[in-house]
Amino acid sequence: MTSSRTSDMTTGNSLKKILMFALPLFIGTMFQQVYSLVDTVIAGHILGDSAVAAIGATSALYSVVLYFAVGLNSGYGIIIARMYGKKDIPKLKSAFATMVILNVSITALLTALVLPLLGKLLRLLDTPEEIFSQAHEYIFIIFAGLTATILYNMCAGFLRAVGNSRTPLYFLILSCGINSVLDWVFVAELGMGVEGAAYATLIATVFSGAAGLVYIIRVYPDYMPGLRDLIPDKGLVREMLSTGLSMALMNSVFALGSIILQKAINDLGTAIITAHTASRRIYDFLMMPMSTAATATATFTSQNFGAGKKDRITAAIKKVLLIEMAWSLFSAVLSITAGKPLIGLILGTTDNTVLSNGYLNLTMSTLFFFPLGVLLVMRMSMQAMRYKVAPVISSPIELAVKIVSSLWVVPKIGYKAVAATEPVTWVLCALFLIYIFRTTYRRKLMI
Repeated sequence: MTSSRTSDMTTGNSLKKILMFALPLFIGTMFQQVYSLVDTVIAGHILGDSAVAAIGATSALYSVVLYFAVGLNSGYGIIIARMYGKKDIPKLKSAFATMVILNVSITALLTALVLPLLGKLLRLLDTPEEIFSQAHEYIFIIFAGLTATILYNMCAGFLRAVGNSRTPLYFLILSCGINSVLDWVFVAELGMGVEGAAYATLIATVFSGAAGLVYIIRVYPDYMPGLRDLIPDKGLVREMLSTGLSMALMNSVFALGSIILQKAINDLGTAIITAHTASRRIYDFLMMPMSTAATATATFTSQNFGAGKKDRITAAIKKVLLIEMAWSLFSAVLSITAGKPLIGLILGTTDNTVLSNGYLNLTMSTLFFFPLGVLLVMRMSMQAMRYKVAPVISSPIELAVKIVSSLWVVPKIGYKAVAATEPVTWVLCALFLIYIFRTTYRRKLMI
């Protein structure tokens, strides 16, 4: 029963394997984004621009903790995928047990540390007073449910590591339906405001996480750890922590830069926060095919690296980058031709300040999507090949650019500088990783 739900990516057409794995992953990620989009649409149409701004003002704060946890699970998943590629089932069981123990410990620590500090952190970000109360209500509920978010990502990480990207999709589709219905009930019917939107997201996330755990226990009994596997293997713990922490550090440093940038955005006023939030919702949707292709490539790379089939890796990366280029062109054309109407549709607003600034950020970002695609693919693939330092170094480059922009450029130029900041970081980091790969890692792969 287990083998029929796993996918061996060490044989067959590499691009076909990656795309078949990436398709359900993409659809699943799309439904994850629907969570945020539904919150934004309902808040914008029923509660007004201030509610959208309140939700948007918290997004960067939540991201820094969430990305840290997701990065950990991505790193753990790379180890599990490597064991799966080697067909080392005893080591795979031990790795899964370690994954569970580390997630429980880190989730408890994050929740205990962050919840009491949320108000102070929102003040530190210069959250406008008129939306502060709504922002605090929303983010407190979301953070209180961090366990459910990490549970889902842990289950999804395990399933993808063994080549099953379809099942997390099924749970997310149903979960997204629950979220959408509850959003309408809590916000439109019961008048619970942004608090209702947060509860809807939390309940839906609890469902997807719990369903994922039950599914793994029932369908993958051969991979379930026993009591012996719960005794930590120091070498495996070190390997999983080093891989997980390097990816978590990479993600959280990126998110920390977004927090610093969010502070600069908050200083520009509610209209700009609203514009930025709406444009990022569309941008997140358009970025999904690129990020899911990068994730699928990382699983492919990890399995083939574990199986010793290194000759398949570089050829596959080149093919994926061509696909990233094609999608980047499509995204840019769509944003230029239909960006402003899409922003208006999401927000239900005719405010020209909101529409024009949202359009500026959306078009500027999508015009530089290809460097972002290169950055995503190279980071994930290099991590999967046990090369952890260069991808981590690329994150401080992003952070440095965002700090400089937020402290000195945005106050002088305004929102145009915000729109240009991330594209600049994508270009710099992509060039850095390409150089490292061509001069070091490609030679180590003996290709």
